[in-house]
Amino acid sequence: MNKNQAKRAGLQRRKRRVRAKVFGTAERPRLSVHRTNANIYAQVIDDQDSKTICSASTLSPEFKALGKVGSNKEAAEFVGKLVGARAVAKGVTEVTFDRGGFLYHGRVQALADGARAAGLKF
Repeated sequence: MNKNQAKRAGLQRRKRRVRAKVFGTAERPRLSVHRTNANIYAQVIDDQDSKTICSASTLSPEFKALGKVGSNKEAAEFVGKLVGARAVAKGVTEVTFDRGGFLYHGRVQALADGARAAGLKF
């Protein structure tokens, strides 16, 4: 197993461990975060009905209109505020946070702080 395969396997292992404990319901959906080197993505998911309530990413038109890069903490915070505002508009105020195997640090933490600033509780 080469270095990249080992990193990917570790991420999948951590993701499975987190997902075993985190489940989204209609009353308290799951805020799922995925991060790549270039972008960050967030979704609010109801796992009981297998439906995505809302989503946002650095590929969204609102973010692209700013003309900034999608791989820094400021971008992650903007995405958090965007997904938080969309969730509150759909009537969701409480979520469970699914960090998706990523450490709660840096861009993932900035996204969570942005979602909290937009009115989500977790």
